[in-house]
Amino acid sequence: MKKIIAMLLMCMMVLGLYACGANNEETAENGAASESAEASAEATGEYDFTGKTVGVQLGTTGDIYVSDLEAEGVCTVERYNKGTDAVQALLTGKIDCVVIDEQPAKAFVEKNDGLSIYAQEFALEEYAICVSKDNSDLTEAINGALEELKADGTVDQIIANYIGDDTKGTCPYESPADVDRSNGTLVMATNAAFEPYEYYDGTEITGIDAELAQAICDKLGYELQIEDMEFDSIITAVQTGKADFGMAGMTVTEDRLKNIDFTDTYTTAKQVIIINN
Repeated sequence: MKKIIAMLLMCMMVLGLYACGANNEETAENGAASESAEASAEATGEYDFTGKTVGVQLGTTGDIYVSDLEAEGVCTVERYNKGTDAVQALLTGKIDCVVIDEQPAKAFVEKNDGLSIYAQEFALEEYAICVSKDNSDLTEAINGALEELKADGTVDQIIANYIGDDTKGTCPYESPADVDRSNGTLVMATNAAFEPYEYYDGTEITGIDAELAQAICDKLGYELQIEDMEFDSIITAVQTGKADFGMAGMTVTEDRLKNIDFTDTYTTAKQVIIINN
């Protein structure tokens, strides 16, 4: 009889400990879920630039947008010739965040485990090709080519070859075998550090803008020559005739329209904020 009572008491103690352990696990899980929800809510709130040092690529729309905050005394801006330089400064703790276009931001984050894209979209924008105000015939010709390339799905195909999971890398643009290039050469000014729009693959400049420029030249009967330069030099190169047009994920803005003309837009993008995890 004493053995039976002892066994019953032992069972009760085990059950009590199990229940206590279960409650503790449930409390821990609830606490973790609560912390996760709080972190998620914080991540999706508006980014606070107050007192921060923000990295941008010189002359980009990210630079333009953040300059307004700098003028108001909200933050300090560090400007770099290349987006990669801004990201490197972020990785080494010299700045607090980087404002840059979404697709290049994704490429940077994919290559650097310590970085992430803040949930907030900073600004929406439209990309177009810049042409000298003295060369309206070329602007009109490029617009005509763009209209055809949009209608036959070529623009969508080129973008899909670089952006998205389903078709990325499976549908590169190829020039028609019978293309006529008897009209000469068009020089494109770009900044080949802006993946996936323009970047180096070995010694060759490739990307969305490079392929789209090739498709436009194929339509218009020109050879394409791409010149790599600092982003901030592109408009000047087009204005002075060193290049016929500029393509570098370039956004149409009122300030730029004072100095240069733009074609019709060919894609919509957005500025985002890269932060350290």
